[in-house]
Amino acid sequence: MIKVLVADDEPLISAGIRTVLESASDMEVMAETTDGRAAVEEAVRLGVHVALLDIAMPVLDGLSAAEELHRRAPKIRTVVLTAFGQEPNVLRALQAGAAGFLLKNCTPQELIGAVRAAYGGDAFLSPAVTRLVLGVVTPGDLRRRREAAELITALSPREADVARLIAEGLTNAEIGHRLHMSEMTIKSYVSRVLAKLGCANRVQAALLVRDAAPPLT
Repeated sequence: MIKVLVADDEPLISAGIRTVLESASDMEVMAETTDGRAAVEEAVRLGVHVALLDIAMPVLDGLSAAEELHRRAPKIRTVVLTAFGQEPNVLRALQAGAAGFLLKNCTPQELIGAVRAAYGGDAFLSPAVTRLVLGVVTPGDLRRRREAAELITALSPREADVARLIAEGLTNAEIGHRLHMSEMTIKSYVSRVLAKLGCANRVQAALLVRDAAPPLT
C-alpha cells in the first residue's frame, strides 16, 4: 500500500485529492495538512512514501517543503501540484528532488499515475509541464547543440525512440503502448537513456533531445 500525505491549504481541494487517490486500491492517504511546515513534520513522523505538496501554502511553501523533505528524509518522494505553471517553479521543484510536477487541471489518472511513478522510483511530468519547460527554456547555443547531438548518437535506435517520446512528455506506460513494449521494459530503457545522456530527470533529457534536433529553417 502506498502511504501518501496531502498538503494543500484549501480543504475542498485536499478532500478532492484524497477522494481521487483513495479510489485507487493501492493507495492510502495517511494525513492532510494545510501548511508546508506541518507537511514536513507529519511526513517524517508517519514515514509516508509520497508527499503531495501544493506550492502556495502558508508558513512554508510547497517548494521549500520539498527541499527540506529531500534533506531530512530523502526516501520520501515528493510530487508538486500547483495551479501555477511558471517555469521557475518547475525547475526549482526538480532541483529540490521532486519526482513529479503536475498542474491542478490534470486528470485523476495523471494524479494517480504521478504518485505511483514516484513510489516506484520514477519521475512523472505531465505533457503540459514538459511542453511548458520546452517552451520557455531557450534552445542551447551551437556548441551545446553539437554536444547534445553527440550524446544522442550514443543511444541505440530503441533508446533514441524512447528519448524522443520522453521529450513529448509521455509516461512509461504511454511509451510502452506506443512502442508495443511492457512498462517494466520501458522503465529499464528510461534508466539507460538518462544514464547515457547524463541526465538527472526526464525534463533534462527532453531539453537535451530538443537541443540535438536540427533547427527549423
